Formats: sequence, structure tokens, C-alpha cells
Amino acid sequence: MTLTANWSYPTAIRFGAGRIAEIADACAAAGIKRPLLITDRGLADMQITTRTLDLLEAAGLGRAIFADVDTNPNEKNAAAGVKAFRDGGHDGVVAFGGGSGLDLGKLVAFLAGQTRPLWDFEDIGDWWTRADAQAIAPIVAVPTTAGTGSEVGRASVITNSQTAEKKIIFHPKFLPTVVICDPELTVGMPRFITAGTGLDAFAHCVEAFCSPHYHPMSQGIALEGMALVKQFLPRAYADGKDIEARAQMMSAAAMGATAFQKGLGAIHALSHPIGAIHHTHHGTTNAVCMPAVLQFNKPAIHDRMAQATAYLGIKGGFDGFCAYVDELNASLGIPRTLTDLGVENPDVERIVAGALNDPSTGGNPVEMTQANTTELLLACL
Repeated sequence: MTLTANWSYPTAIRFGAGRIAEIADACAAAGIKRPLLITDRGLADMQITTRTLDLLEAAGLGRAIFADVDTNPNEKNAAAGVKAFRDGGHDGVVAFGGGSGLDLGKLVAFLAGQTRPLWDFEDIGDWWTRADAQAIAPIVAVPTTAGTGSEVGRASVITNSQTAEKKIIFHPKFLPTVVICDPELTVGMPRFITAGTGLDAFAHCVEAFCSPHYHPMSQGIALEGMALVKQFLPRAYADGKDIEARAQMMSAAAMGATAFQKGLGAIHALSHPIGAIHHTHHGTTNAVCMPAVLQFNKPAIHDRMAQATAYLGIKGGFDGFCAYVDELNASLGIPRTLTDLGVENPDVERIVAGALNDPSTGGNPVEMTQANTTELLLACL
């Protein structure tokens, strides 16, 4: 079966192996004539990046790159990116990479035309309406991992380097105009990144499926996303050159980010402050937290997960699903606890406070309080 398609939900997506060759046409469709390619330091000199720059240059679109992007991008990276965008006279962004490159690329396109400071646009109430929507530059997104799904998201996760807090910056026009999902770009991912990013997609689907909010479309997408991860993440982990598995995981990543319009929960509420303070890999942190969060939410999700397991081909209902998660984590080399992940001497009160302030908290099926969230964090440690 050939995995190639053109989709317009949730935005225009050019999906299929080799479709990075269409990058110049994607820029034209977005109305971009002088793109700035934004990625992270690790990708800056890799062949997939230089080839993309070659394609842009050959099409007469210039050869401009900004790669001063940290693993957990922050306001300093954003300011430098905005300066590069303005100084270069750019009119759009090619956001290229994993979550960090995609998130910062979208943010630079958003901020370059604004006059208010970054934190004025945090995802609180209707703060997004403070932005000048007409000044937001168009975005073409090119994921090189299969996890965050930021290529189809309306927000960026940015770390406040002064407070070591992860903040969500939101605007509907963060959603890229065109996305190129080319699984060939993910072939070189190391196994631990394949595992961590794949389990990030899985966490998005699981939490969206468990969220109590009403969104039947997201519910269905989340369930099928879980099924794709179950079938294809072990294959992608075992053989990084398995293009079908890589393609299906790219689908699962986009599906997870589409589904979590319905809400996230305690997994992300914990992983955001942990990652901001201890600089752990986001998807891997999600995977470590998931078993404890499932037990934490058991009273509210027991029956719902039994429905999911019937579709996923997992025996034993809720308990069977929990056993499956434990086995999946172990098979992908995921540490059992946050301590094993490298979270040493944690400030429990600070992490709990960060979790309770995180927007993801509102989507958890069990109400999170200081007392029960402290117990949950200790269980993860």
C-alpha cells in the first residue's frame, strides 16, 4: 500500500515519502517569497536540512536559516529568532524539526509583527485576542520526528528561562498554512528519540481519549492514533528504515495533536514543570509518568479504557491496558521512574505548583489538588 495523500484537516497536509521536494511549492501556496528556515542546533548541519535549504535556494527563495534553538526553547531564542526574521526582511517561516524547532518557528512567525511582549499572549482566557492577527507571518511546517504533532497545533510551548516554567502561547493562526509530512525525514532518528517521540504521540492520544470534555471527533481520532502507535511504534523502533512504520507514526503524531483539542491531563501537567526544571526529554517524561497517572485516574476512566482495549485488541480491560503500557515502555527502553530518568533531589512543592498551574490540569478526568498531585508525583519518583 502506497502511503501518499493530500489532506485539508486540520490544515493542508502533503503527506508521503519524498514530498520534501515540494517545499518551494508549499511556500508559494502559503504566499512566502523570502522564507526563514527555523530549526534546532542539532539539525542545522544534517543532510535533511541542507537538502531543504538547497531546494529553497534553487527555487529562488534564498537560503536563510536560524538554528539558535534550545531543546526546550525559551524567550531568548524567540527574541533572537525575531531579530533574524526582521533583519533578513523575511515574509514567512519554514518551521523545521521536532517540537523545539516547530514551536519556535511558529512563535517567531507570530511575534515578528507584534508590538506587545511575548508573555502577553500566554494561553490564559482570551489573551490571544491581544495579537494583531493581520501581522502574523505565514508558516510552512516540516516535522522531522513523529511525536509532538506541533505541525498541526495552534500553540507553542515556550520555557520562561527566568522562572524555569513552561508556558503555552496560543493563537489560532499558529496553525501552519501548509504541512509537509515526509517520513523519509525521520529515518535517521536515533532509537531513543524514536521511542520518546512516539510515546509523546501515544500520551496525546491517551489523554485526549480520557479527557471528560465533549469532542466526539477528537475521541475517534485519539482511539485510532493509539491503534497506530500500538502497531507501528515497535516496528519503527526495531527498524528505523521501515518507511511504512515511519509514515504511520507521522500520522499518529498529527492525530494526537489534533485530538488533544479535547484536552490533556496530569501526564502533561507533570511533565511540563519537570522538563522545564530538570531538562528531561518531554516524550520520555510523559512515558515515565503515564503508568502512575493511569492509576490516579482509574475511578474516572476504568470503563472508558475497557472500551478502548476492545478496539485495540488488548485483553483485560483497564488493568490489561495498564499492563500493556508497562510492557511497551520496557520494550522501548523507557526508565521506570523519574529518578531513573535523572530527576534527582526534586523540589516537590515547586513541581506540584507548576503542575496545578498548567493548562493541561483542566482536562484531567480526576480533579487535581495539592494533596493528590503530591502523592501522584511521589509515585512517579
